[in-house]
Amino acid sequence: MNNNEDKFKKVVAHCKEYGFVFPSSEIYDGLGAVYDYGQNGVELKNNIRSYWWKSMVYMNENIVGIDAAIFMHPTVWKASGHVDGFSDPMIDNKDSKKRYRADQLIEEKAAQYEAKGKTDKAASLLSAMNTFLNDNDLEGLKNLIVEAEIACPVSGTRNWTDVRQFNLMYSTQMGSAADSAEQVYLRPETAQGIFVNFLNVQKTGRMKIPFGIAQTGKAFRNEIVARQFILRMREFEQMEMQFFVRPGDEMKWYAHWKETRMKWHLNLGTPSADYRYHDHEKLAHYANAAVDVEYRFPFGFREVEGIHSRTGFDLGKHQEFSGKKLQYFDTEMNQSYTPFVIETSIGLDRMFLLLMCNAYTEEEVRNGDATEIRTVLKIPAPLAPVKVAIFPLTKKDGLPEKAREVMDLLKCDYNCLYEEKDNIGKRYRRMDAIGTPFCITIDHQTLEDHTVTVRDRDTMLQERISIDALEKLMDEKLNLRHLLKNL
Repeated sequence: MNNNEDKFKKVVAHCKEYGFVFPSSEIYDGLGAVYDYGQNGVELKNNIRSYWWKSMVYMNENIVGIDAAIFMHPTVWKASGHVDGFSDPMIDNKDSKKRYRADQLIEEKAAQYEAKGKTDKAASLLSAMNTFLNDNDLEGLKNLIVEAEIACPVSGTRNWTDVRQFNLMYSTQMGSAADSAEQVYLRPETAQGIFVNFLNVQKTGRMKIPFGIAQTGKAFRNEIVARQFILRMREFEQMEMQFFVRPGDEMKWYAHWKETRMKWHLNLGTPSADYRYHDHEKLAHYANAAVDVEYRFPFGFREVEGIHSRTGFDLGKHQEFSGKKLQYFDTEMNQSYTPFVIETSIGLDRMFLLLMCNAYTEEEVRNGDATEIRTVLKIPAPLAPVKVAIFPLTKKDGLPEKAREVMDLLKCDYNCLYEEKDNIGKRYRRMDAIGTPFCITIDHQTLEDHTVTVRDRDTMLQERISIDALEKLMDEKLNLRHLLKNL
């Protein structure tokens, strides 16, 4: 096992051991590619969402937010193209009975070529794949898999079925009677809720082009192969913003949001070398430009966010299918038009995994004459699940009561944790493992001079300060505005 594989296994185990992520319905042996967020995971997830929301909605005067329903009229998905075209190429191995995405098998083979220095061979394989995908040539994809001698990872054989398309949407019935129930879908993306509310938001908010509409929420996709922990799940959360612009201005705004979104990522302190752009060779039917922001996970570069120039496709299609005029009257141009759209779409669960992988650190520390390994999550302090841990040195002599006073001072602003079990060293290690930026210890000196010891997670340095100065110090270190002001 290489170091990267080992690190990823440790991150996954750490997520469960310390209350970040649990397999869903685990007492019933779980449900494939579905996960629950634990007590620390939900705090980190909420903090990431807040960072995104405030950076989009609060920091931009021309962007507002909505929360559209998960269920939508089924014609929405016909108009958007999802009913007819939201599918992945699927192939089965006849011996293992395992199902795979044909394009992912080919991409993994290309990655193997690149690892061996056969870059030309990898490029040729990917180029051929993109041609077949663009032409919807499923037979060509099957032949490419055979010619590249791609074997099933489980059976080791190359006994493949034909490639066929697999629709990713979940459907259900809505209605009280079986014979009159209407087929509806769990939304596979949050963007369409924004498009069908375009006029509602524009008119009630008196919005002028260019402007954006942001939304976060659950989406559902019946993935052929859901894997790599929470990177690819069947139930996940998106954070999307659709930015409406004049036709002809879209590439200017596409470049703007491409740069802006990368800055948002790098603002969290992640090394720039671990990020890259990946331009799409195969464009979606609605796009005239598309790029992925990819992060180097322990298992390789993967997409965490997409920036797309969607042209006027979405509003145009909904206007066609609904019969409602979805246009904007531009007073400066004295004309009406269908706005073009620049989309930024980021996976909240993927961003969560990115932060966990980047934050997970094992380092040697001295403990007296011995050396030991401490595991610490170096999560950006404003995003940490628990911001402050409050420790009375002992359970007697009035220290717990004083510690509770300090807790009451801070808990309205920050998620605080009170802990009095075990010695201070063990308590520090537990807080390091969940990424708590500051630990405050109340000791006998506190009762004498009203001071406490504040220990920093990353440096492990301890500082004696007055209780009266705690609120100001925590505000300087933990307030989300210190991340936002750098954008």
